[in-house]
Amino acid sequence: MLRLRVGFVLIAMVLSFFGARLVQLQGMDPQSYAVRAAAEGAVRVPLAAERGDILDRNGVPLAGSIKGKMVVADPALTAAQAPELARLLSDRLSVDYFRTLTALRGRQEGSRYEYVARRVPSTLATDTLEVLDDAGFEGISLQDDPIRDYPAGDVAANLVGYMGTDEPLGGFERTFDEQLAGVDGEATWQSNSGKGVRIPLRESTLKAAQNGAPLRTTIDRDLQWFTQKVLAQAVQQYRAESGSAIVLDTRTGETLALADVPTFDANEPTEAPEEDLGSRALNDTYEPGSVQKVLTASALIDAGKAFPRQRFKVPPSLARQDRVIGDWFDHGNIRLTLAGIIAQSSNIGTVLAADAFSPIELVDYLQRFGLGQRTDIGVRGETAGILTPGEAMTSQTKDRVAFGQSLSVNVAQMAAAVNTIANGGVRVSPSLIAGSAVTDDGVTVGTDVATRTRVVSKAAARATARMMEKVVDPEDGVAPGAQVPGYLVAGKTGTAQRVAADCGCYDGSTSVSFGGFAPADDARFTVYVVVHAPEVDGGGGSIAGPVFSRVMGYVLGRYGVEPTDGKPSRLPVEW
Repeated sequence: MLRLRVGFVLIAMVLSFFGARLVQLQGMDPQSYAVRAAAEGAVRVPLAAERGDILDRNGVPLAGSIKGKMVVADPALTAAQAPELARLLSDRLSVDYFRTLTALRGRQEGSRYEYVARRVPSTLATDTLEVLDDAGFEGISLQDDPIRDYPAGDVAANLVGYMGTDEPLGGFERTFDEQLAGVDGEATWQSNSGKGVRIPLRESTLKAAQNGAPLRTTIDRDLQWFTQKVLAQAVQQYRAESGSAIVLDTRTGETLALADVPTFDANEPTEAPEEDLGSRALNDTYEPGSVQKVLTASALIDAGKAFPRQRFKVPPSLARQDRVIGDWFDHGNIRLTLAGIIAQSSNIGTVLAADAFSPIELVDYLQRFGLGQRTDIGVRGETAGILTPGEAMTSQTKDRVAFGQSLSVNVAQMAAAVNTIANGGVRVSPSLIAGSAVTDDGVTVGTDVATRTRVVSKAAARATARMMEKVVDPEDGVAPGAQVPGYLVAGKTGTAQRVAADCGCYDGSTSVSFGGFAPADDARFTVYVVVHAPEVDGGGGSIAGPVFSRVMGYVLGRYGVEPTDGKPSRLPVEW
């Protein structure tokens, strides 16, 4: 009887314990325990959003996404054979062995989902999975994971940029990542504790991925390819350090091509030097040289302080305060008109003409041309250049600025300034994005927000264009090689000393350039070319001029621009 009573007491105690536990689970806090139980058996799988395409102006992809796979491990099934499995995966997929080993064992306790490799070509991933299945390994699966592809390789790579494994690392890919990336989704389901298999009829959720939006640019892919090739040939021929070229639609400011040499293949960015991965045209500055003279001349004409036939006596040298100013060519006392000063690219003549301006007056015009400020064209790291404020500028600095030294610009700035003359004196801010888009800095850019600013009068712009026609005249000008057969061309050469980064001093090398537009009497396109540090002797007319001619000829033909009936300028260059 004693043993029976003791047994009943023990049974009653056990039943009381279970009863109390049951009351706690179902009566006092059922929700939290249900959530915990569900979580322990839940599998959460991210669903990758497809990245938006980057398109040229005609809808041709500059960057897109192709099918790829993510290789995923379930550590509950892979941990036991992690070393052998990690060795096989690292060999086949070229992934790091130790990182793979960590993933197979689980980066966190209880993890049921670890990715081993991202953006693996579909064929390679599928073949690898078959090898694992044949070898008896379990716990490896595949999920869709699009691969970024750049079908044109190096075409516009300086602008488009490139992707890392998990994030954008340069160019438009990074600048407009929020628009392109989209939002990843997630799928969740209940699984058993052993195999990770989905349990039928149990709760599951699906948050669909939101794919990224495409980004349409103003770039013409075929024109971009041609511009890069012609520029690359010149850089190679003249053994130059680098070069840049830009093509603008004169009326809209749309950038049809923006080339940098050297550049890189966006599919293989790790194989290129770091300095080639961005856009030198926007990120680097240089002194513009004599192309600047047309800005000075047009400002003088607009202000009523000069005119194309105005006569100047140009001495062989000009002593000015801290230094003697000379010309690129040796001469005695010569008589040049303002048109002749532009045609012959005379530093001395430009300084004499610019004496009519105070530093404040000159700088005011140059700022309206867009110098000394970023274009906000949509490229990360764009430089503003350097333009000394008018109230701080000495007369010596003003002299040098008038003919293109003691200031710095980037390619887009200078092209937009020249384009202002082509566009009848109205500056149109250059654009690389069709429509509008918001950068990672929160700036809205694109053709929809392009600005138009009157800089000089239409008459002053036209007078300057007529003077610029003389630059390519085979008898009076210095750049006959910039002519385009059948078309009137207006342009200007530039040659400037380069400043070495290590010493902050002139190192003896030069930047040579040519900027111009055509048809000169009804401009449709503006092309600007600059070649840095050529080792073969030559100036803007002989090195950059032929590049201008080939690119301008191509774009005029591509867009069906017919020659005009305009007659060449008859302005005198001497008196």
